[in-house]
Amino acid sequence: MNVRRRHISATVIAAATALTLGSLSACSSDSSAADSSGKLDVVASFYPLQFLAEEIGGSHVSVSTLTEPGQEPHDLEISAKQTAQLQESDVALYLKDLQPSVDEAIGQSEVRTKIDAATLTDLEKHGNEVGGHAAEHDDEHGHEDEEGSGLDPHIWLDPVKYAEVAEGVGKAFEKADPDNAATYKKNTAALVKKLDGLDTRFEDGLKDTRTKVFITTHAAFGYLAERYGLTEEAINGLDPESEPSANRVKDLEKMAKADGVSTVFYETLVSDKTAKTIAADANLKTDVLDPIEGITKKSRGDDYIQVMDANLKALQTALGAK
Repeated sequence: MNVRRRHISATVIAAATALTLGSLSACSSDSSAADSSGKLDVVASFYPLQFLAEEIGGSHVSVSTLTEPGQEPHDLEISAKQTAQLQESDVALYLKDLQPSVDEAIGQSEVRTKIDAATLTDLEKHGNEVGGHAAEHDDEHGHEDEEGSGLDPHIWLDPVKYAEVAEGVGKAFEKADPDNAATYKKNTAALVKKLDGLDTRFEDGLKDTRTKVFITTHAAFGYLAERYGLTEEAINGLDPESEPSANRVKDLEKMAKADGVSTVFYETLVSDKTAKTIAADANLKTDVLDPIEGITKKSRGDDYIQVMDANLKALQTALGAK
């Protein structure tokens, strides 16, 4: 684990620093972007980026989010009020291609600093099957190129990639508000340490399990699966509202039996109907695996770290951790 920790703390810093400098867009030559209240005004597109901004910015930032708790972020449409909010902000923090209306609004805005989280780490192309022995399943079941494949935006569900993004956001805050750069640097280091610990818990907790395969409603956990040697089998593709084909459902039921899958995971912000139907037909259990696109009363924790720990426990139970 010491090797992994060095990877987060050293390689991440170097890569994120370089990427950040290339991804920032500044519209002012002011030495500090802090507003009249003395705080950096940050608008985050949805919860995972809001969490980063709050953790890194601390008392020096005022953070708001465009996606309300309980709202499915993929479906967000920017209102006129939110567009005006963006125009008045110092920093816009978003993840390009996750929310098209946000991309358009930020692109047309004159916001002082624009930070695209997608430029702070490497995105990969994922389909309905990711990680582990997905390739074996392709050979065994003759899968065609799965619908919904494309660049996967769910980078925050991999603590290592999320740490890369955190480093980049920290550097961006330092540049936007140099008067408080030392605090941003300190807070970023503390957050990366938390994510390092989360990575260690997942690594250790999923090392020895009865099966490595889990089923989800949509393909949000591909990066997590690859990081910890698992295979994600998604009912739908990257779009949580898409409908699976009859062949896909049939393949999932066969695979579940062959690989000893016990649980079909669903999430709280989209319908659980398909997941529960497949689980009932295959005599499987259901449980929540939260993609943490927002924190609500239904969330199994009050913030990103707590919900990720709850996800770990759910995976350990479903996979038969020893």
